[in-house]
Amino acid sequence: MNKDILYKFFEGTASLEEEKDVRLWMEASADNRRAFFKERKLFDGMLLLGDENIIRSGKKRFTINFSSLRTELIKIAAVIAFTLGGSFFYQQIQTEQTLIPLQTIAVPAGQRINITLPDGTNVWLNARTTIQYPITFNANERLVKLDGEAYFDVARNEKKPFIVQTDKYNVEVLGTQFDVESYSDTENFETALMEGSVRISSLTDTNESLTLTPNNKAYLHEGKLRVMSVDDYSPYRWREGLICFKNETFASIMKEFEKYYGINIHITNKQVQKYLYTGKFRQTDGVDYALRVLQKDIRFSYQRDDDKNIIYIK
Repeated sequence: MNKDILYKFFEGTASLEEEKDVRLWMEASADNRRAFFKERKLFDGMLLLGDENIIRSGKKRFTINFSSLRTELIKIAAVIAFTLGGSFFYQQIQTEQTLIPLQTIAVPAGQRINITLPDGTNVWLNARTTIQYPITFNANERLVKLDGEAYFDVARNEKKPFIVQTDKYNVEVLGTQFDVESYSDTENFETALMEGSVRISSLTDTNESLTLTPNNKAYLHEGKLRVMSVDDYSPYRWREGLICFKNETFASIMKEFEKYYGINIHITNKQVQKYLYTGKFRQTDGVDYALRVLQKDIRFSYQRDDDKNIIYIK
């Protein structure tokens, strides 16, 4: 795959035909998918470094020096925290018990990033997600704290379990691939397992735990964990910058927009709730573009209150 097209895809400037070519190429083989995510990580690193080689001004484009870029990425130890066109949050703190410095990375609304943890675990962080982890894991476990949504490809180490701690549950693994969603400002919790196995245990009820097998997800229903099979992985394509939905209600789509863009959406138009909708948007398109596209098939109007950060669907 042409790297120039890939980077246009990452920026959200690729044409529809180029987007189609990238997705078909990526889905053709596991090697292509690995190459895709490798280049995405390089792209994220260049954004962090502010490398002039990828700065775009109008239609002017610059050549990317990949060999020098890899050298720079090694220098920063693959710890990435950034926003596109905005500020980023990064701090070091210490735990009272062990005095081990912790890294905290927060992703703003409408963005996503890819990082590598000290043990080699690869993590994608979704919009409005915060992760905290030590600069070195201790001898007994690899504990990270998550508020938001992340996709983990965990480096296997049978002597050191990997634990994702949310405000609701712990998700413990040895080596696997899974998606965890647990925003502290909502009641939702979900873990979808792609490979390996995970054990989910409640932070408040020692009797509530379960072991998840591949192609299944655990979710909260009326305060209790439930399990169901996963037959559609398109919702997890957020790693590619896509917001995907299939046979979803208008309200559930608006909830996704709230998550990605950090806004509140109030729906007063009851007609929009009569149907189920299927489609996808790029995160970089923004919520106004997505709403205008939906208006082509659904009769509604909307009004923004930027002072209160609310969109009213009428």
